[in-house]
This record gives sequence, C-alpha cells and structure tokens, in this order.
Amino acid sequence: MKIVRWNSDTAAGTPEATACAVAFDAFGPPEVLRAVRVAVPLPGAGEVRVRVKAAGVRPFDAALRAGRVPALPVTFPQCPGNEFAGIVDAVGEGVAGVAPGDELIGWNVMGCYAERVAVSANQIAGKPRAMPWDEAGGLSASGQTAHTALRALGVGLGDTLLVHGAAGGVGSLAVQLARTWGARVIGTASPGNHDYLRELGAEPVAYGPGLVERVRRLAAHDVSAVLDTRGGDAFDASLKLVGDWRRIATLVEFDRAKKLGALAVRSERSAARLAELVALWERGALRVPIRARYALHNAAQAHRDIEYGHGRGKVVLMVEVAA
Repeated sequence: MKIVRWNSDTAAGTPEATACAVAFDAFGPPEVLRAVRVAVPLPGAGEVRVRVKAAGVRPFDAALRAGRVPALPVTFPQCPGNEFAGIVDAVGEGVAGVAPGDELIGWNVMGCYAERVAVSANQIAGKPRAMPWDEAGGLSASGQTAHTALRALGVGLGDTLLVHGAAGGVGSLAVQLARTWGARVIGTASPGNHDYLRELGAEPVAYGPGLVERVRRLAAHDVSAVLDTRGGDAFDASLKLVGDWRRIATLVEFDRAKKLGALAVRSERSAARLAELVALWERGALRVPIRARYALHNAAQAHRDIEYGHGRGKVVLMVEVAA
C-alpha cells in the first residue's frame, strides 16, 4: 500500500480532502488492520489539528484490535492509536498559545494511526526541537502511565522498586523516572535485555520460576514497592515480596488488586503531566528507547512486534506525509 502524500488541494482541509489512516472492520489478528481513506478532520472550538509525524504503538492498541477491551466502545471501521507527535496545521476557535507550524506531543483515546488528527488543546504539550520524532511519538501514553503509577505508589528516595516487564515501553520509562526520584530499581526481563536495563539504571533479574528467591537475594531486604506491567505470575510474586500490598500497582490485574487492596492503575493524563515528562527529557533525565519503527501502512507488522512480548522500548509508526 502506498503512503499518501499531500498536495496543496488536500492540505487545505476542505470537506473533500481525505487522508490516510489505518483501521479495522472486525476484531481479529494483526491482519485485520488495513489502510483507509478518511475525511480530514476540521478542528472544532478548543481543538488543534496536527499533521502526524509519529504515533506510538502500545499493547493496549493490540488488545483493542483483538476485542479484549470490552469497556471501550468501538465503532467500525475503528482507527487505533492513542499517542502521537506532529506539526500543527490548523487551530480551532478559542485556542490561544498554539499556531500552525508548532511541534507538539499529544494523545487521544483512539484515532492516532492517521496522517491528521484533531484533539483538544488540553491534550498536548510542546515538543522540543531537539527531540527526535520517534521519541516524541512514543512518549505521551506510556510516559504518563509510568508517571501515574509511580506517583500513586509514592516512589522516592529510599525505596527499592521492583518493575515487572522493565524492558517494555512503560517499564523502560518507569525505571528512569524512579531512578530520577531517588529509588533503587530492580527490573524483571529476559536475559537478553539485562544489559539494556543496566544502561537505564536498573538491576536486572530474570523472570520465571524462582523469581521471588532471586529478587530477595538481590534486594538483600524487603522490596518496598512494585509496578506490575505483566500480571499473572508477576502479580503473584509481588504479593510475596511486598509487605504492604497498597504499594503494589498493577496495570493488568484490576479485579485481584481491588479484592486484595493493591492499586489498580489506569493512566491519568494531563497536559501538565506530559509537560513534566518533556521537561525531564530536556534535562537529560529521561529518554524514550525505540526498538522498532514502521511506516504507517505497516501497522500490522508493528502489532505483531508489540505482541511478541520480549522487546525493549517503544514501537512507533512513522507517518511520512509531505507538508
């Protein structure tokens, strides 16, 4: 499939203008994703329209495509994707402080696998000129999820934090945030990702049978908090490693967390939270490791990559649209 390239007629945002996006008409495997033509959105009051340069790909997107997110209504054809970076090309009525040509990072519930998105001006933050587009496209959702969870846990100086799935998109950012805030971090990952975790500042440990004993030997004292991005056996191990279950935050085991008194964390996004992450990046305290980049029309392959489960860092779609 050919990536659409814009010309002066389609860039004008007339009702006839169309753009390329990726969508699915039924739940299923990655192959249900296909390129479609969609009407270019017109920004409403309080909105900005962005020419997308990069869009993050997350496990949540794959779960949505597979029909495993029943709480979120889907209307076919559905365009997935909930984080992006790009250049403003139009602003709606009442928007101040943002102008065409500004480089932004932002998020939406869905719809970011597209050449153009229109979102509320409350869902964006400025992108530093020096930040690469791939990092910018992968920062918003995963970064805010990690930030939300660690703030809910109160992670800081003196803590020993265990991060399950520390090499993944959320885990990689959580490791860096916790280290910046003064915590010691132990991260679970496959052995092939252990050197990568050391680079981020974590002490790696292999997951699998015997995990509890390996963590206890490495920690030399009780783990004080856990961020669980995997669920299942990882959550079980967390219950044995932390005395106060209120300091276990899970992104997966919501029902069990509620029953046992652990924290079931969903990302709480805000422009202020995103701006804080951007400021950390500018200070050199945070980076967005990228493991793979795909063209927009290769979204199915990006989903196969994200579902593999043993990668490191973020997968992003690069949206090659001419100005």
